[in-house]
Amino acid sequence: MTSPFKLSAAALALFAGALLAARIGLPEYAHRLHPLGLRGAIGMPWAFAFNLFAFVLPGVLLLWAGQRLRDALGDAGWLARIGSVLVQVSALAFAAQGVLPPDAGDSDATASRLHALAWMLWWIAFVPGVLLLAVGARRGIGFSLACLLAGLLVPLLAVFAPVGSWVGLAQRLAFATWFGWWLVASRASASAQGSSTTARR
Repeated sequence: MTSPFKLSAAALALFAGALLAARIGLPEYAHRLHPLGLRGAIGMPWAFAFNLFAFVLPGVLLLWAGQRLRDALGDAGWLARIGSVLVQVSALAFAAQGVLPPDAGDSDATASRLHALAWMLWWIAFVPGVLLLAVGARRGIGFSLACLLAGLLVPLLAVFAPVGSWVGLAQRLAFATWFGWWLVASRASASAQGSSTTARR
């Protein structure tokens, strides 16, 4: 059975690989300047492949990892269960950004609005999800602090920091924080499961 940490690591590897390959066929694309979704916009070269590896596959893997995390919570309580569902919704919304690419030539087009909606759901679901997990998951002070930090940094970087010429960099830091939380949560879940197995013996 694949561990949630391996699923999270695979999701991050796919995302990072897509970023490294983003300029293939589009040398003028700049990570510091351009939103990530623009690379997979309708009409861009290799847009389907980029959306698949940057958004869809990582999101699906993290949705799967989220299910494993939810199973590992056991009897942690309703706060933790709701939090785990919300972070799964965040993973699903992340994948949806690739399924709903924007229209590069029209920010008011329906396609662009749907992409923006998926992006908003990505961070709006994540923030209360990690805050509920911080309170209810009972995974130790380190895990709770990681949840609180991610819950603060993701909206700060995704919504408030992207101004001027650093919009692309701020967004990528928000995504990096999000993936980092999944790795921490997956590791904490694996440690908790290991401790439970040892205790039963």
